[in-house]
Amino acid sequence: MQKPTEIFGKWAEEGKDVGMEKGHANSVKEMLNFAFQERTNIGKKFSFLDLGCGNGWVARNVTKNALCAKAVGIDGADQMISNAKNMGGQVDYILADINSYTPSRKFDLIHSMEVLYYLEDPAEKVKNFNNDWLKEEGRLIIGIDHYYENLVSHSWEEKVGTPMLMLK
Repeated sequence: MQKPTEIFGKWAEEGKDVGMEKGHANSVKEMLNFAFQERTNIGKKFSFLDLGCGNGWVARNVTKNALCAKAVGIDGADQMISNAKNMGGQVDYILADINSYTPSRKFDLIHSMEVLYYLEDPAEKVKNFNNDWLKEEGRLIIGIDHYYENLVSHSWEEKVGTPMLMLK
């Protein structure tokens, strides 16, 4: 078993990051549409953070929203961040371990897709996101497909070759 950042760094080198984008696009679109409607109802500019941003495709898309004032992507895989920077856009990318990173600012909207189960202590980290990363009226929106009730996902840890926490 390898660390997730090692696996996904290799995937980025092989171009599999683009496939991840295609595979998650519909779910992410639904999540973001919900969040954008909420931000529109609030009626103020928002800051955005993508946890486990990969090649930055989500953050780049979010910058197209007229209310987005700032977009940041964070990922622990060096090659993913390199790919994200090479693809351009008005996004700040940060190479860091999400388990130990502390942002210098809080965000209105934090998004994550298929990352939580790679973290050392997801429950504690969600508390940390809420208390230290998210503004008071902010929204944390997380997509997870690897869980006990999703039988198809039970083989992912072995197939991908990295530890994944599975919860009910």
